[in-house]
Formats: sequence, C-alpha cells, structure tokens
Amino acid sequence: MLGFFRDIRPLSLLDSLPRFGLYRKEESNSGGIGFKRAQKEILLQQQQRSFFFTSHYLLLRARTMSVTKAVSSLDNVAVKSPNDRRLYRVIELENGLSALLIHDPDIYLDGGDQIDEDYEDGEEEVEDGDESYEEDEVKEKEDHQTKKAAAAMCVAMGSFLDPPEAQGLAHFLEHMLFMGSTEFPDENEYDSYLSKHGGSSNAYTEMEHTCYHFEVKKEFLQGALKRFSQFFVAPLMKTEAMERELLAVDSEFNQVLQSDACRLQQFQCYTSTKGHPINRFAWGNKKSLNGAMENGVDLRECIVKLYKEYYHGGLMKLVVIGGEPLDLLESWVVELFGDVKNGSKIRPTLEAKGSIWEGGKLYRLEAVTDVHILNLTWTLPPLRHAYMKKPEDYLSHLLGHEGRGSLHSFLKVKGWITSLSAGVGDDGKSRSSLAYVFDMSLHLTDSGLEKINEIIGYIYQYIKLLRDASPQEWIFKELQDIGNMDFRYAEEQAADDYAVELSENMLDYPVEHVICGDYVYQTWDPKIIEDLMGFFTPKNMRIDVVSKPVKSEEFKTEPWFGSRYVEEDVPLSLMETWSNPSEVDTSLHLPSKNQFIPCDFSIRAINSDADPKSQSPPKCIIDEPLMKFWYKLDETFKVPRANTYFHINLKGAYDSVKNCLLTELFINLLKDELNEIIYQASIAKLETSLSVYGDKLELKVYGFNEKIPALLSKILAIAKSFMPSLDRFKVIKENMERGFRNTNMKPLNHSTYLRLQLLCKRFYDSDEKLSVLNDLSLTDLNSFIPEVRSQIYIEALCHGNLSEDEAVNISNIFKTSLTVKPLPAKCRHGQQITCFPLNAKLVRDVTVKDKSQTNSVVELYYQIEPEETQSTRMKAMLDLFNEIIGEPLFNQLRTKEQLGYVVRCGPRLTYRVYGFFFCVQSSEYGPVHLLGRIENFIKDIETLLEQLDEESFEDYRSGMIATLLEKDPSLLSETDELWSQIVDKRYMFDYSQKEAEELRSIEKNDVIKWYKTYFRESSPKCRRLVVRVWGCNTNMKETQADTKSVQVIADPVAFKSTSQFYPSLC
Repeated sequence: MLGFFRDIRPLSLLDSLPRFGLYRKEESNSGGIGFKRAQKEILLQQQQRSFFFTSHYLLLRARTMSVTKAVSSLDNVAVKSPNDRRLYRVIELENGLSALLIHDPDIYLDGGDQIDEDYEDGEEEVEDGDESYEEDEVKEKEDHQTKKAAAAMCVAMGSFLDPPEAQGLAHFLEHMLFMGSTEFPDENEYDSYLSKHGGSSNAYTEMEHTCYHFEVKKEFLQGALKRFSQFFVAPLMKTEAMERELLAVDSEFNQVLQSDACRLQQFQCYTSTKGHPINRFAWGNKKSLNGAMENGVDLRECIVKLYKEYYHGGLMKLVVIGGEPLDLLESWVVELFGDVKNGSKIRPTLEAKGSIWEGGKLYRLEAVTDVHILNLTWTLPPLRHAYMKKPEDYLSHLLGHEGRGSLHSFLKVKGWITSLSAGVGDDGKSRSSLAYVFDMSLHLTDSGLEKINEIIGYIYQYIKLLRDASPQEWIFKELQDIGNMDFRYAEEQAADDYAVELSENMLDYPVEHVICGDYVYQTWDPKIIEDLMGFFTPKNMRIDVVSKPVKSEEFKTEPWFGSRYVEEDVPLSLMETWSNPSEVDTSLHLPSKNQFIPCDFSIRAINSDADPKSQSPPKCIIDEPLMKFWYKLDETFKVPRANTYFHINLKGAYDSVKNCLLTELFINLLKDELNEIIYQASIAKLETSLSVYGDKLELKVYGFNEKIPALLSKILAIAKSFMPSLDRFKVIKENMERGFRNTNMKPLNHSTYLRLQLLCKRFYDSDEKLSVLNDLSLTDLNSFIPEVRSQIYIEALCHGNLSEDEAVNISNIFKTSLTVKPLPAKCRHGQQITCFPLNAKLVRDVTVKDKSQTNSVVELYYQIEPEETQSTRMKAMLDLFNEIIGEPLFNQLRTKEQLGYVVRCGPRLTYRVYGFFFCVQSSEYGPVHLLGRIENFIKDIETLLEQLDEESFEDYRSGMIATLLEKDPSLLSETDELWSQIVDKRYMFDYSQKEAEELRSIEKNDVIKWYKTYFRESSPKCRRLVVRVWGCNTNMKETQADTKSVQVIADPVAFKSTSQFYPSLC
C-alpha cells in the first residue's frame, strides 16, 4: 500500500493529527502518499518489574541462540514515562540492523510458565517453533484478558528512490514481499498464519521509508517472526506473482482516483520543479509499470536491484513487542534476522537543486466533489534536527488556532470559511530530509471563493502580527506543559500501532528519544522561530484552489489522475501588497492563556494493584424519568483521565424529514457557536464530540478529568439558551447542502447507504433532505428549537478518574442547566429493521453518483436473525465463521483472481439484527461478474469447512477467543466497549468474556450446520440482498438476464411499505 494502504481499511490521506489539535484531521476515505500514525497516544509505564523464568527458559535459550551475535545491547536507554511498566532494550546485529525489543508484562500476566515443557525432557524443537506452548496451558490462560504481540520493520528507502523509468517501483516492491519466500514459498503463508492465530498485517510505502508490521496472538510471535523475517532475507518475487500483484497496485490506485485530496497531492508533485525528488508519481499503476516494460525495462530486474541495493541491515529498524523476557526476544531476533544482508548505516542521499515549486503561481484544480478549498504552501528547511524545539509546531499552533482573535475565528465571522487547518503534515512529502512543507488549508464558502485575494491578505496581516509581537515564551511553555502531561499520562495504543510508531521514530530520533521525541518541547529558542517566519513570504508561497468546475477553455491535464487545471501568474502588485500589509486588523490578536490546562493529576482509585478479573462493571447510580447515569471508577489504567458520554433524546427530532433537518441545523449551529471554547479545551487534551443519531444528540467530553465539569457547564449553559443568527444560519445551511450533494460519491459508501436504506424502516434519503433543506428558513428553525428542547431523556456513562460523588455532580450540572420535562419512553424513537421473507433473493441496482467513477461495488448481504436476549451464541458463530473464511476469501478473489483491491467480508449488526456481508470493489470487472465470483466462493465454503482439520479449526477458535479476551489498550478503548452496551440497550458489560466462553462449546460441525442454514440457497433461512453499484464503464443492461429468479427493488419506499419489521431493540 502506498502511504498506508495495503489492506482494505479506508484511511485518510490527511490522517496526520495535529500535535495539540493544531493540524486538524480531515474526514476522508482516500489513500495516498504520506501517512504517519495519529498523534502519539501511548500508555507509558510505572515501575519496571522483573520477570523470573525457570530453567526451561535457560535450556531453550541455549538451544535457540545462533552463531550470530548482537554487537551491542543496551537496556533502559530510551527515556520513557514514569507510568510505563514495559522494559526496553536496544540491540544492534553484526549486519547493522537495529532492533528495539519491548517486554510488556501485561501480555503474559502470570510469569514464565508459557515455555513448552518438552524442552525440559531434551526433545527436539518443533520444526516451525510455533507449537512451543502446551494446549492445556493456553486454554487455562485464556480466562485472563491479555494483549497481542506485534512487530514492525521500517526500511530507510521509499518512493524517492524510484527509478524515473519505473515510477511506483518502491510501492510495487512492498507488495511483492508478501508473495512468498524461499523458506515459506506459498504466497498466502504469512497472511494465513496470522489469520489462524488471531493476527493481521499491513504495510505502507512512504517517500523515504517503507514499513511492514503485524500483530498476532501472544503464543505465536516466534512463528510470525519467522515468516516475517523472510521478507528481508529471501523473498521470491516470482514473475507470475508480479504480473498479478501489479493489478493489485493498479486497483489500489483506482480506489483513490476520484479523491480530491489525492489528486491535489499528486498535482503538487507533478507541478514541482523538474528533476526534484518530489516530481514523481509514487503510487504506481498499470500505466507506469506496464509502460516501463513496454519501453524495454525488465521490471523484475529493476525490483530485484532495488531490493538488493537498499534492503540491508544498515537501513533497517525493527521493533518487537512480546510478553517474553528481553533475553528470549533478543535470541529470536538474532537468530531470525541475523541472515539479513550486511550494509552501511548511511541513508540514501538525495539531490535537490532549487526550490520545490516556482513562486508567484496560482493553480486552479478541478474538484470531483462539491468543495471549495484554498491551499497555501510554504517550503521550509528540513527541521528534523530541531525536534527538541519544535518551531514549526509553535507556528502551526498560532496560524491554525481557532480561538478568539485567530485567523479561523476572524474569517469565519466574515462568512468566508468553514474550517482552517495549518501545520507541517506527518507525511513523507511534508517532512523529508530535503525540506519541510507547511500547509494551510481553508474550506471556503461560496462567498469565500470570490474573496481569495482578500483572505490571503488577512493571512499575511496575521503573519505580520506574529513578527511584530516576536515569539512568546509563555505560549511555548503552554505547549511544553501539555506535551509533558500528555507524555506522562498518555493512553496506550494497540501493540502494532505502537511498534510502527517506534520503528519510524528510530529512523528520525536518537535511540534515547524514540519514545518521547514526539512530545518533548525542551528548549525555548526564539531565534529559530524568527528565522522560520522569514520563509512565510508570498515569493515562497504556492497557491492551489480546488473547486469545480475549472472556468477556462485553456486547461491542462495532470497525466496520472487526469485532473484538469489552470495555471495563473499572481500579479506583482498583489504580491507586494501581501508582503507589506499596511496594517493589522484590530480583530486579530494572539490567543489568550488556556484555562483548560489541568493542574490536578491525583488518582481516585485506592486499590494500588487491582485484579482486572475482580473489577466490577458499571453501576447505575441514577435512574429517574429525566436521566439514567452509569458510573465506573477506573482501577486499571490509573491515569488522570475520564470519559463522559451522554445520549440525549430530543422531542420529535426524527418524526419527519423536516424535523430531522431542523435538528441537524440546530446541532451544527450549536457546534459552530461552541467552537472557540471546544477548541481551546482540545489543545489541553480535553476533547468534545457532538453528533446526531436519529432523535438522539450524542455528547462526549473526554480527556484529562479536572476540567470536565467546567467545560460541561459552559457547553450546557450555551446550549440551553442558544438561538442562531441569520449570517451563521446561511453559512451552515450552505455547508449542509454541499454535504448532501457529496453524499455517496464513493461507491463503497454508496453500497452501505443503499443497504441501510432498505433495512431501516425510517430512513430519510439524502436527495430528499437536500430538497427539503432548500426551503427551510431561520424562522422555521427558531420556531422549532424551543419545542425540540422542551422534553429530553439522558442516558450517560461516567468512566475513569472520577469519584462517584463527582459523577453525581456531573448529573447535577445537567439538572440545573437544562430545566426541562422528561421525555417518556414511548416518545423516544426506536429504529425497526426490515424482516426479509424466507428464501428472499433481493437485488438493488444503482449507477455510481460520480459519473467519472470507474469502480463498481457488489455487496452481498445475508440476513441472519435478531439478537436474542442475554445470548452470545449467534455472535460467536458469526465471528468464528468470519475468522475462518476471511483470509481464504482474500486469497482467492484478491490475490489469485485479482478482482479488485477491496475484497472483504464480515458480520453486520444493524440495530441488533445480525447479518453477514461479502463485498468486492473493482474497476476492471462489472457487478454481474463480481457477484458470480462471490457466489462461487460461497458455494465452496462448505467444502472448505469440511476439509478443515481439527488442529486448524482449533487455531481459528483459539485465535478468536484471544481477540475477544484481548485487554483494552486504553481507558478510551474500554469506555467505548462499555458505551456500546448502553447504546444498544444490552447492558452486558462482560459481553466479550461471555462470547469467548460460548466459543469454547462450538465445534466444526456446528459451524457447518450453521452455514447450511443461512447460506445454502435451498435453505428457507437463506435470505439475501445484493446491492450493486455500477461504475461508469459498465452497462446495467447486463442485469436483464437474471431478473426472473430475483426480486428487483426499484423503489425502496414501495418495498418497505409491504414489508414486515422486527420489533425495535434499541
């Protein structure tokens, strides 16, 4: 995957989260170059704990140590939080490979009993080393909640090293390493092994590095490392596999072909200075790679040469996280990675003559969606050496601020923008060894699109303000304090994410700072900030305007995405005006001191070492007509954080499409009004989320707990009396209209939307919403607001570092702030789900909304049954079934048949009605062919299950159990699990444990019987819905041949008018 895309999870090109909320995440499902994990959320340790092992371990180590040795081994060199209980060791092998080994005591909670008893008797080691754990001991330990093991390898080479004649080669190489090795020649051996043992993998190619990573059930780390290590020792890279995997690279590119974010990124690369390393097409596709072969390039020879030249120990950084002692982890790494080729530690040097872009240019790029984006870019010198000072973060904090006096607030009041983000992204284009790139991205209103020159003028006024005010030490001190507290009390993330983060950091930071480098603000240096501000000039600025359409007949075309654009010279007089603003508007000023930075970090839990098994579930502390409050004191993570979640039913909010829209308008305007307060709190790591689902307003306030009551009080005080102004009503209404026009532009989202449209009894279509919204006025809204606020019902969860009295106090804030009547249960909306008739074979066909979208999607949905009260058996069966068939589906339809980049399946729980889906997206094949291949695979599942040996079945089952019992990595993760039980009105707070227990009683024959009941066409309970989204290069007339045996749904409303519905469960 390029940037971050190998598997089918939709991630964002702009998923670079702001340090301190300054560079804001965009919601997007695009792939692309340059993804670095979201801002570091790590739980960091308390006391180091010694780990005692028996003589079994000593005997094992003697047998597994290879001739290769680690030339250096250092413990406790990396600076870590006082709260971090993990042990760290840095080793370097003779071949130059550096490895960070992490012993996590929470992976094996009860010491050193996990080593195979066979070693004591002198028996030979199992060939693969995967069966080094007694089955009975594994089952016994599955009662504990533990975590998975993980590993990541970063290689210091990326797309900048693509040969000009084969662009995208580094990305293609990343794909090929998954296609088998000398020791494990089967193409799906690695993925199959991980799948059987509760694991998963991914990889991504950046501009200057490539990263591979996996997670796996704790006992199978060694076996996974064996397969993983061969990526870097002896990959096969067979010609026939290359031919197929080239199609996967092309499918990946086609998935982002219509993404405005990816189009802009590639456009900026294309229009950069010729010969500059950024001037390239890093994705790669069939055109660039097949084209190379057509021009006489031996692609396999090129890819092997690239591998041999750069995949050596000197450029590799490995991270391994396990529950084993550091000595054992070291012995595994030495043995398995000792055969990696030796090489120099000197990273590849890149030459860049001149600037990245020519100054004084404005580019108008035609958008796919209905957006107006102004993107300003300044090129800075590389700043990796200044990570202890972070001058770029100081400037992004001020230029991207959203509080009073900020650019965001000023331009929003003028009605010209709806959002503003500023900063140096975490992607490889933005943070390279050649230069840093500082972006400011503004989403404009229709009127803002006509005021671009004025907007840029005000931006330079603010820059003048910063220069005149000179760097402020108190602002740096605030960022320093926030960084320190966030590091000390960071929430832990999943092991594979942590491994990726640290392996990347090993490339950028000295070893002592690989954990803390992203947080630390150690040195106040006003001079470096002043020097950096010297680069914020019009001559060093690139201007991109992304909108539709391009109003010119003289447009040019970017060759890879086919984006149309116009290039303009900025008049010198305008450049001069921007360079020397005559004044600074008095509404612009520096932010005020942050009132939400906490001082109290005391921990409420008294028990110093609580057993996770003995902890109680949330308890209901208030149950009244107005509200129901659940409370749980955190005794696990012991950090000064809390998560307070609220569902607020609003009177009549979902009774009609008009009421639904008025509710959305009200909440969006309320968020707009609250933004300055909410943003200030977010900088201090106190986050707020405000969303609408049906008739429910979901409010979440979470983060450092001290200031939660103060923030809630401010939010509710405004919500109680807020009435919107006409100016803001017009802006928010326009933004909502744009959102509805952009709905379903992506085929995958469209197929999910169409399925839910047929399943949900009350579902307001986006086109209908757009039509009704057009006629709504401020008068309509002002009449509606008092009514919708007149009766409410609140259900809440307070979880974390809060005493019960503090939770009760939070409930009192609601009572005193919102003096309204309770909303009776009969007046609260409950969604009902369509009950498909027996033997249902339903089909819904729709063409893509974006008429230039080549991707087609087929989603085949099987309706199973509604959830039974207090039962987890159906969920256990669904999850186990998915665990067994997921990898074979991917291997058959993606790897072998190359139908498309997206191939997936999984359970669906729609308002507590179970289903199962299969989904393929393809730009090469039409829906009829895709459906035929999916159906063929489903028919073969019975044979697959029958041929599954008992050992493999047990692997899948124990892997699923391990996943269910995996310890929540953070307080936030645990809260989300508990909240889902409340939202679904299930209240089974030990749901995962009960499902795991249920799984132990499910045998292979049970799964086969279940499959025959719900998936075999002859079974009455086989009820299916096919949603087909037809790409622009397909012909829907192909459907005429199969309409006799199916029910085609042309009108969802008419279909539901004659349907039966399950009772509402939540």
